[in-house]
Amino acid sequence: MRIAIASDHAAFALKTTLAAWLAEQGHAMLDLGPDSDARVDYPDFGFKLAEAVARGDAERGIALCGSGIGISIAVNRHPAVRCALVSEPLSAALAREHNDANVVALGARLIGEDMAKACITAFLTTAFAGGRHQSRVDKLGAPSLPLAKEPA
Repeated sequence: MRIAIASDHAAFALKTTLAAWLAEQGHAMLDLGPDSDARVDYPDFGFKLAEAVARGDAERGIALCGSGIGISIAVNRHPAVRCALVSEPLSAALAREHNDANVVALGARLIGEDMAKACITAFLTTAFAGGRHQSRVDKLGAPSLPLAKEPA
């Protein structure tokens, strides 16, 4: 699988470790930066990651910053991208299964390396269930779709 990865300075070390680990597993990695732990602004790298996934340069994306919050907000500004901030594998799996997330965000200052790997493994190996979830996912990229009627 081709995977794009990006971070800010706070998550540079974790990004480097995860990119190497994923490459060892045979994934093609698209490292969108940064190239050092010098201070950068997470929106710049979140936007770059979102564009790469939306263009099809990568099948999935991994976004990292100190908490995961800021970069996930930046990534989610693109209507073709569904980024889920997770901190354990069940949420990562559900993000794929129910929401067809194509990017996962992790907080480098909040999650250890082993837990990050477990989350990414769940994210990469879980399929989207489709079915009843599809219409909801469609609305995520097109919020002007009609609202569902409330059950009587």
